[in-house]
Amino acid sequence: MIPVPGYEGRRVAVFGLGRSGITAARALQAGGAIPILWDDGVSGRMQAEAEGFTVEDLTTADWSGFAALVLSPGAPLTHPKPHWSVDKAREAGVPVIGDVELFARAISALPKDQRPRVVAITGTNGKSTTTAMIGWVLKSAGLTVHVGGNIGIGVLALPAPTPDAVYVIEVSSYQLDLTTTFAPDVAILTNISPDHLDRHGGMEGYVAAKARIFAAQGPDATAIVGVDEDWGRGIESRLSGHVIAVSSSGHPSERPQNCAPASAEMSGIDAEPGLIRWQGGILADLTTARSLAGRHNAQNAAFAYAAAWAIGVSHDAAVAGLLSFPGLAHRMEAVGRLGPVRFINDSKATNADAARQALSSYPHVFWIAGGVPKAGGIDDLSDLFPRVIRAYLIGEAAEAFAATLADTPHVISRTLDAAVAAAAADAASAGDDQIVLLSPACASFDQYPDFEARGEAFRAAVLALGAVPETAS
Repeated sequence: MIPVPGYEGRRVAVFGLGRSGITAARALQAGGAIPILWDDGVSGRMQAEAEGFTVEDLTTADWSGFAALVLSPGAPLTHPKPHWSVDKAREAGVPVIGDVELFARAISALPKDQRPRVVAITGTNGKSTTTAMIGWVLKSAGLTVHVGGNIGIGVLALPAPTPDAVYVIEVSSYQLDLTTTFAPDVAILTNISPDHLDRHGGMEGYVAAKARIFAAQGPDATAIVGVDEDWGRGIESRLSGHVIAVSSSGHPSERPQNCAPASAEMSGIDAEPGLIRWQGGILADLTTARSLAGRHNAQNAAFAYAAAWAIGVSHDAAVAGLLSFPGLAHRMEAVGRLGPVRFINDSKATNADAARQALSSYPHVFWIAGGVPKAGGIDDLSDLFPRVIRAYLIGEAAEAFAATLADTPHVISRTLDAAVAAAAADAASAGDDQIVLLSPACASFDQYPDFEARGEAFRAAVLALGAVPETAS
């Protein structure tokens, strides 16, 4: 746990008692604060009471006595409308912050020579894989590394800081909206595409939330920015200091002459399937890496390489770490092989943009898609339909996706088990090496509680057919 100082003897309101909220309460209490907890759900309040915390109805509390409101990232800060706790905090002049901001304040309270380094990652897609990959590369290089935040362990539940440690933190747009002093030594924006627009009041608000990852960085910090989209290029063009642009289009952004990087040693990296390039030469050959198929994984690897370089890891150690990276569950995860057929679990692809990365990684696939569709469905993937030998459609989106696919061979399977069985049979009949790809382009909530449960159901269905797990082959 990371104790949070600065609130000794003061009351701090904590709303939302999920993973981040209850962890924040523990960290505040460990730092000497008096956390006052509330949740709209009975179970959260019961857990807090069981741990001995003070649970008080914040709808009727005296807000003038609070030093801050620590808000769950799941509660809206601004849109579609502020949560009632936010309104009460603002009426009383109480600052509204989140767990990542508490983490930032705990780190900045340490003497400079006692502070660990922080690498933070955000983006619409790829942030979890990039976070895990950076953690793996840094650990492989022998560093003391703690990985958490929006992935895995809540940031304040990570081990207490030591000067030799590096925290690798995934942060969401919701968490960034609740920061004011968060200043990572290395900040990474992987990409931006429309997502969570209801929570940010539109695209402008969403982009602004993502850009906050760079807002408090000092002159010695490094910003690493994906520049394949206009939004990323716009953010990168406004940054000063040491900036590394990462492109998968073959054209890294050119820095304005009046805004040159502090170090000319690295300012732009190109990623393409199987390769990372720098200044036209090959920086890393990824073709032997089992878990880095496709352009998007090469781009993730480029972010990881740049972050490792910024932290001081040698070139050879960084490349070795990338090549040994085992991959992340439910993200282009090879889960089994049945004869010539490989089964790829990309359940994390909950929107069309994420599914594009997976479909682009293979020349031909038997594609399982569907669930709760996002706005636009799979319309934007039509240029990739020629790669689909046959699609197997599940969940609420099945009929709509069938209409979009039109003449592309498809079948409405309804359930994941039926889709896996049909796709496996068709792929085996096709001969040669084939790929059965679960990349739903949808949320999972019609049939599964989350994408992890959907991915595990896919794995179970594959193994039930007699497939050999990839790790055992």
